[in-house]
Amino acid sequence: MRIKRALAIVSVGFVAVGMLAACGGGGGSSSAEGVYSLYIGEPENPLVPGNTTESEGNQVLKALFTPLVTYSDETSEVEYNGVAESVESDDQVTWTIKLKPDWTFHDGTPVTAKSYVDAWNYTANSTNAYQASYFFENVAGYDDLQAADGAAPAATAMSGLTAVDDTTIRVQLKEPFAIYPVTLGYSAFSPLPEAFYADPDAFGRKPIGNGPFKADQDFVQGQGITLTKYDDYKGDDPAQAQGVQFKVYTELNTGYTDVQAGGLDVMLDLPSDAWATARDQFGDRYAERARPDITALGFPTYDPRYSDPRVREAFSMAIDRKAITEAIFTNTRTPAASFGSPVVDGYREDACGTKCELNVERANQLLDEAGFDRSQPVDLWFNAGAAHDTWMTAIGNQLRTNLGVEYVLRGDLQFAQYLPLQDQKGMTGPFRSGWIMDYPSLYNFLAPTYSTAALPPAGSNKPFYSNPEFDAALSDGNNADSLDDATTQYQRAEDILFRDLPATPLFYGLNQAVWSDRVDNVKIDLFGDIEVADVTVN
Repeated sequence: MRIKRALAIVSVGFVAVGMLAACGGGGGSSSAEGVYSLYIGEPENPLVPGNTTESEGNQVLKALFTPLVTYSDETSEVEYNGVAESVESDDQVTWTIKLKPDWTFHDGTPVTAKSYVDAWNYTANSTNAYQASYFFENVAGYDDLQAADGAAPAATAMSGLTAVDDTTIRVQLKEPFAIYPVTLGYSAFSPLPEAFYADPDAFGRKPIGNGPFKADQDFVQGQGITLTKYDDYKGDDPAQAQGVQFKVYTELNTGYTDVQAGGLDVMLDLPSDAWATARDQFGDRYAERARPDITALGFPTYDPRYSDPRVREAFSMAIDRKAITEAIFTNTRTPAASFGSPVVDGYREDACGTKCELNVERANQLLDEAGFDRSQPVDLWFNAGAAHDTWMTAIGNQLRTNLGVEYVLRGDLQFAQYLPLQDQKGMTGPFRSGWIMDYPSLYNFLAPTYSTAALPPAGSNKPFYSNPEFDAALSDGNNADSLDDATTQYQRAEDILFRDLPATPLFYGLNQAVWSDRVDNVKIDLFGDIEVADVTVN
């Protein structure tokens, strides 16, 4: 998942991090009794699960929807504490998903197998141009829902999806997929009620989910939305507060000032000048957790200036990651040398090898071999308002010092503008790329961001990289007989990625959360989000 927030590093996709503040300003808390406020940045798109692939909108959707499966907080293994009772297969091609009975949407209508099948078909249909379409690419019949340039596809329903009865979904995949149950906790697999299809635009402003909180009002751009407790929630973890107010900020610093003053109750990810001091200032109202993310420097492979892998390798070897994590991030980030997060199975600490190590002599040799024009400055792209300017400036200075190339910072666009420009091949130089896991597998850090099937708008392949050999290695992993064998093939795919280097890993993040004395039981979940249902109001 692409991330933004306060990490100055990566969403997932990931893209995650920043220093934001309330668009509407600070001051005293505006939350009603029993309602707490939570900081977010502006979501990229309306709040529809199949079209929300970034961190800000996803934090809201996690309050509104309960997934099919959940994950152990300690081991990341699949647990059945969501809507699914079981997910089973004899051949890893045909899967049967059994739903628990009696779940309802917030409008009182039942959650059925058809609620999922219809939602997944709508998300996969190229006519709708939903950003999570890629997640259904392996379902039989997906290709029939794809058409170029807005043309009508051959079908509107995937042949591999069947609602057998109200509580049974049958999924026929194109080929074996060993980790299929692991994927089903992602928000793109959420159900949609019939009301969605009557007016998708209205639904995007006021979603109707099946989660612990419900929307009684529209999401207002630049301000946010207040959700209230859903009293008929069927899950194991009902909301502990009467409501949660998601407050939109455009700067991390503003949000941090608000939480210090009591005008904001919970803030996840902090401005850079608070990274080293928040622990002491907030004491027992501070929490941190390793973030399951990756911040990378992506390259526009469609631009002739960056189409040569030697150029991309040279840039990678001209960056001193350790120096930046120490000087800029005060050791709240960790240098990355893998495309996967350390928290997922299959992670290798030094998968990148020498290509992610500082080597100025070799970097200059590679640039000369590639015939790179050093007389023209390099554009460095990142989204505004999220503290990325500091570390991107550091990278620019290293490129100037180590490669003799001037740079121009291109950090004027807000996150909701920056992501669409990436989809339109609008990057004219290296760009900040972030991904946070949608589900705990190395595959999730590779396929949605670098496979051919994930080229925009179907997925998040922002470098527009395409290599049949890489795609085949992923496919071999999907066809493996066991999770261990699958992981071995995914690692082979990662090795191909390091050979071609459409992006280069930079850092892994750390989530830092602080909160006011109005609330308790604030926890950061496995995915780096606040457990919104668990928060209590004093």
